[in-house]
Amino acid sequence: MFAGAFVDRSGERRKDDDWLADALESDDSRFLAVWRQQCLAAGDPPALALLTRQQLDRPVDEHELIFLGIFKEHPTFAFGVDDESPPYEQRGEFQQLRYLGTVLPADEANLAAHARALVGWHASQVYCGHCGSEARPAAAGNARICVNEDCGRQIFPRVDPAIIVLVHRGDRCLLGRQASWPEGRYSTIAGFVEPGESLEDAVRREVYEETNIRVGSVAYHSSQPWPFPSALMLGFVAEATSEEIELNDAELEDARWFTREELLAGACKLPFRISIARRLVDHWISLDRSG
Repeated sequence: MFAGAFVDRSGERRKDDDWLADALESDDSRFLAVWRQQCLAAGDPPALALLTRQQLDRPVDEHELIFLGIFKEHPTFAFGVDDESPPYEQRGEFQQLRYLGTVLPADEANLAAHARALVGWHASQVYCGHCGSEARPAAAGNARICVNEDCGRQIFPRVDPAIIVLVHRGDRCLLGRQASWPEGRYSTIAGFVEPGESLEDAVRREVYEETNIRVGSVAYHSSQPWPFPSALMLGFVAEATSEEIELNDAELEDARWFTREELLAGACKLPFRISIARRLVDHWISLDRSG
């Protein structure tokens, strides 16, 4: 969920001022509003409420519009709104992305994640991190640039790489839980990649730091953009070479080994289905037990 090349990002058009000006005035263009990290949706079942230019019933600063790309043959833009109460009530309702990910078609979930991530990034990147001057949007909202002529640094959206791993040994897999999670929920081990570290090294370090388990072979499985706010989850399956669990760094409240039978019988609550953590668990459960 949230992944997939459903949008033609048309990077070459981000600096084509003439094309962008025409697109902003075109009846073919669509606009997605983001309010307090929520996206506008409508209908039953819900779909993204992609507004036309005529439906933008308020002035929108064109410099604040973010060009997402071509979505279903429509130039599509996102914009953030900071009203005290939710706008566009006649067009739909603002919904959290974690909920929308469970009900939207895959292409719309991908678009919503893209929009939320960029709107959130702009809100957090008001100033240049090098000289402290104001930074303004550039490249149709896909970058920012420092207004200080002596600096002029280009700033690009941040993506934080994080590993997430299903560790197994024999017919058991390793799952842990954080104290803040709902009672009984367990998930795969995860953590951010550190500077100077390969993904495989990050897998081995995180698993050992959190559970004291040593890992041998590490195999890439899949990835997922996770815009809460800006992570890229890189999924792995790894084989443990030890069994004794010890919580080393207080990240987890508990960690346990589970068999497939225990997971299928509901021994714990599994991660949400929209997450790559659940994808990893389901993949392991589906494997032939002899393998």
